[in-house]
Amino acid sequence: MPTPRSDAILARLGQLHPKVIDLSLGRITRLLAKLGNPHLKLPPVIHLAGTNGKGSTLAYLRAIYEAADLRVHTSTSPHLVRFHERIRLAGDLISEDMLCDLLEEVEAVNAGEQITFFEITQTAAFLAYARIPADVVLLETGLGGRVDASNVIDTPALTIITPISLDHQGFLGDTIAKIAFEKAGIMKPGVPCVLAPQTLEAFDTLARHANDIGTPLITSFDVTNERENGFTLRIRDEEFDLPLPSLPGRHQFINAATAITAVRHANIPGMTDISGPDMATIANGITQTNWPARLQKLTNGPLCDALPDGCELILDGGHNIAAAEAIADWLSRQPAGDTIVIMGMLDNRDPVAFLHPLAPHIASVIGIPIPGDHDVHSAQTLRNAAIKADIANANACDDLDDALATAKQRYANPKRILILGSLYLAGVVLKNHA
Repeated sequence: MPTPRSDAILARLGQLHPKVIDLSLGRITRLLAKLGNPHLKLPPVIHLAGTNGKGSTLAYLRAIYEAADLRVHTSTSPHLVRFHERIRLAGDLISEDMLCDLLEEVEAVNAGEQITFFEITQTAAFLAYARIPADVVLLETGLGGRVDASNVIDTPALTIITPISLDHQGFLGDTIAKIAFEKAGIMKPGVPCVLAPQTLEAFDTLARHANDIGTPLITSFDVTNERENGFTLRIRDEEFDLPLPSLPGRHQFINAATAITAVRHANIPGMTDISGPDMATIANGITQTNWPARLQKLTNGPLCDALPDGCELILDGGHNIAAAEAIADWLSRQPAGDTIVIMGMLDNRDPVAFLHPLAPHIASVIGIPIPGDHDVHSAQTLRNAAIKADIANANACDDLDDALATAKQRYANPKRILILGSLYLAGVVLKNHA
């Protein structure tokens, strides 16, 4: 299969700055100005930031709006298999030809000046969103918020901040308060901001910033009556009984509730009224939502073919403590049986802290390296981390195939195998094995 032309262009763009991450708005605003400021010519924008859940919340938003027959642009990162996943235009992934044309256009206008990969590709996305008609743009931050390249929209229709926890401390700060300050940077004066449930430390920082700049906060929603077939959402004095979201895990109740609250507060032209689509449409949306590598059950491919009899294979890109806690809660509610974790992780993550919440719910950890040019923990480091997290049955393997063979040989009748620790590893699984 020939290599897509976009791969070569993207590789060139990745060489325009000596750092992968260099948070700033100066370079992207310079390039956008040269291109006629396409980011100021977009359909209404809903801007999302947060540590965990922002991708899932965006996926629920897209599904709800599309269930209401709206045309939806989305901007997400990182991608799992192909870069094209980052840019969705009126419901469809950007085509190879359009992506190449846009990337070459911004490359030519940039004229070799320093700019990060995310900044120049986000510029290409803004061009696409400005040129293709749509009813709404769902814009996810890449990292942080205040100086993230997506934070150039002066007056979005609405902002959303999903739960904040420790992550990317090297760029955003080493406390919840510092990270929350960076995420709060997407708030705009007079523009409502939907806040998902937060720790007290995060909420205090977010509320203080909102008060300082005049941002109305929307916090009066709550998930109650969680049950096997659904949940109840209370928004102010109203209650709505809703079906089970399509994405597994109790944390998805909060993500779905955040999206629904946003829909009911965002005045998006084309909706039937200011409160958004009716609850039947919303219910249809949250039951049809798709977002890969979030406790995703894989049912075909060579890895599934190699599973022990009666064993299921689950894929999750979770890589921080909050994600581990959500996965642990999900595991605590699954049918009895041994769970084996196959784990790969970037070396800027703490595998011991990640594994601690999972330890009571898993029988074994098998560490593997993540293929590619990432800086990763070795398989042996992950094995040692599992032992430090009080998981005695730990192994190190060379790759996924070796790990699966080891699981089959050493553990009798496991109920499930869970691959986790990195979105990059999840991408490898989906590209090569699903």
